[in-house]
Amino acid sequence: MSSPGVDEGVVPESEVKRLQAQVRAFERLLGKKTLENEILKEALELAHPKKRTSLPGLPPKVGTR
Repeated sequence: MSSPGVDEGVVPESEVKRLQAQVRAFERLLGKKTLENEILKEALELAHPKKRTSLPGLPPKVGTR
């Protein structure tokens, strides 16, 4: 670990641990919300399936060369 620079302050270890715990809590919440979002997207797709649009086919060949 390097020593603090001129413009950097020293942060108490208790503050570092508190902030690390807060980051972990936010990461867990983000994971839960991401999973919830995926579940809701799947439910929406099941409720309203996308209509498949097929591209128009090529016109039939009249003659070959």
